[in-house]
Amino acid sequence: MAKISFAEKLKNLFGGKKVDEAFFEDLTDALVEGDIGAKTAFQLTEDLAQICRQKHIDDEAEIRAELKKMLLGFAKSVVLEPEKNKTTVYMLLGVNGVGKTTTAAKLARYFDRQGNPVILAAADTFRAAAEEQLEMHGKRLNIRVVSHQHGSDPSAVVFDAADAAHAKGGALVLADTAGRLHNKENLVRELQKIDRIAAQKADEGCYKKLLVLDATTGQNAVRQAEVFNEAVGVDAVVLTKYDSTAKGGVAFSVGREFGIPVAFVCTGEGYDDIRLFDADSYTDEFLGL
Repeated sequence: MAKISFAEKLKNLFGGKKVDEAFFEDLTDALVEGDIGAKTAFQLTEDLAQICRQKHIDDEAEIRAELKKMLLGFAKSVVLEPEKNKTTVYMLLGVNGVGKTTTAAKLARYFDRQGNPVILAAADTFRAAAEEQLEMHGKRLNIRVVSHQHGSDPSAVVFDAADAAHAKGGALVLADTAGRLHNKENLVRELQKIDRIAAQKADEGCYKKLLVLDATTGQNAVRQAEVFNEAVGVDAVVLTKYDSTAKGGVAFSVGREFGIPVAFVCTGEGYDDIRLFDADSYTDEFLGL
């Protein structure tokens, strides 16, 4: 069955309907289905209904414009720029299955094309074939991969990759990490250890933690953001598997709940299917403007 985007639901909602209490109830449901958390959805429609009453708005275009203004208050964007001649570490966080390793490769390609020397660190030493997968990307992209044997200490991989970056006179280390949430306590301890090492090895102000979230998983993604943010703190989000059918509300939810900005959006499987997050156009797509 084809997925209906929030924008399509919104269009159907306006189809000859009177802007009354029932309309706002339906809008709340549509927002929840569009992956905006229930609490946020109720607050949004309550505020929107009040604005519409005060300004005597009942026109579709004006209602969408007001909703856009409100959503833009939640969607935050950030541009990541590694400093030249410095050792920079970006640690990629996220559960298994969100496309973390592929995202590491896309980011490597993106930053390499911007003229930054890049090193990939295979710090997911537990998932079968994770290192091999990263090595394969490295070969295709002609980017060095630092890896240790399967099951070895992930923080040691990051340590060596940062040393290699330092020896180059500065480079960006993209560290792919494990994401076994079913073994949460071990995972959190492991990430905290990598976090300490990365913070020590990166030059001052040159360490960021990027959380990779699947745009199609909705409120699950918000819970993941909570877990990783509590464990080590998150500086920015990378959204994967995003296309026009993705519900898309997760960027607003994560921005509102935790104040975490989105840096990139991935739209396909290819290395170039990654773009900077633009809050304005993302909100337009979400609302079908």
